[in-house]
Amino acid sequence: MAMVDGALLASAMSGDRAATEALLGWLRPGVLRYCQARLGNRCYRDSDADDCAQEVLLGVLGALPGYRYGAAQFMSFVYGVASHKVVDAHRRRESDASRPVSQFAPLTSDRPGPLRQVERLELCQRVGFLLALLGPEQRDVVVLRVMLGLSARETAAALGVASSGAVRVSQHRALTTLRRHLAAH
Repeated sequence: MAMVDGALLASAMSGDRAATEALLGWLRPGVLRYCQARLGNRCYRDSDADDCAQEVLLGVLGALPGYRYGAAQFMSFVYGVASHKVVDAHRRRESDASRPVSQFAPLTSDRPGPLRQVERLELCQRVGFLLALLGPEQRDVVVLRVMLGLSARETAAALGVASSGAVRVSQHRALTTLRRHLAAH
């Protein structure tokens, strides 16, 4: 995700409704991808990532009038809010005693069958397990770089890391940790 336009941000901070709508519209796809990568888009409930992204945008909207940093730090701020909202969503999942059972779609040529749905669920669970082996900083780097495809520079800006080199080092260490775990198991 690129850096936010400074003029758009300033207008949104001053209360311009059109600028605020444009800013939130511009943020939504990246925030949703982040929430999907951290929560899974179909591993638990279809709406979890959408709900979390909406909460992130509401949090950003509420904080806009008091935001006092520049456009260069804005994406770090947004991903910070997103990180906290993802943690809240995980907490809600853990306190929810109900566990939804996925419904198998009828077999058609354009929809995956029950076996594919089970395989996808197992893959989501395995990726979640592997990500849980990493620390929060490395996990965020892997999600943004590997799963969302952001560049090292974009990831550094989003996470507030000093340089793209630091992001690459963190990514290398995280992937080495994951490789070691996979080789051992």
